[in-house]
Amino acid sequence: MRRLTTAVRGLVTAFAALLAVASGNATASATAGPKAPDDFVALASVDPTIIEEIRYFTPHNFVGERIDGYRQPLCILTRPAAEALHAAQQQLLPQGYSLKVYDCYRPQRAVDHFVRWAEDLDDQTMKGEFYPEVDKTRLFEDGYIAEKSGHSRGSTMDLTLVKVPAKPTRPYVPGEPLVPCFAPQGERFPDNSLDMGTGYDCFDTLSHTLDPRVQGQQRANRLLLKDTLEDLGLVNLAEEWWHFTYKPEAYPDTYFDFPVSAKSLVAPH
Repeated sequence: MRRLTTAVRGLVTAFAALLAVASGNATASATAGPKAPDDFVALASVDPTIIEEIRYFTPHNFVGERIDGYRQPLCILTRPAAEALHAAQQQLLPQGYSLKVYDCYRPQRAVDHFVRWAEDLDDQTMKGEFYPEVDKTRLFEDGYIAEKSGHSRGSTMDLTLVKVPAKPTRPYVPGEPLVPCFAPQGERFPDNSLDMGTGYDCFDTLSHTLDPRVQGQQRANRLLLKDTLEDLGLVNLAEEWWHFTYKPEAYPDTYFDFPVSAKSLVAPH
């Protein structure tokens, strides 16, 4: 009887140890969080000359605060998309221009943050700059906000052109007076990019890439960006001059949610 009791105790102890290991592994996994597939890279590792100004890491965006999931001001993309931007940069630098990315991979939790903000009709903090002529009740209907974003698939980016050597863009100060994103370049927020006719993330039809009201140097600047990128497989979204997707997409049906952080990337071998 004593031998049987001892054996049972041994089994219980072994089972408890297995549970502890499993629990420890689960805790470690939960702490680590979701990771990017191994074909996602930091753009800077492919082309460190491309300027990065990740707006959703800052409060200078249409929400007015750092967006969920942006733990570092980092551009992450699938490798083919990053290599296409590198090829574009090699063409642009000899002409005196550099690419500047505003956003790249965007986790689903960030998109969820946008949706919560859009549903809060009382929050009009950044209206004066980003959507001065759009009623917030129409953001979903007009297509400015959606529950899914192509950015979450890893091959879409928002970007512009900057004359080199690039002048610094001053930091945005929360609470400062806001100027409409479609105001003349000398009046709106002093971004260091070429004049594209509107600022980035401007919720207005003037942001449509080929809007006929945008002419002269502004149109030429948009076309330089569009033509350079589209020759390399990056397709523009007609409603946003800054928005491009590398085709074919590596993950056309997957919406990832790993954070924007170097820790989300698989370490190089």
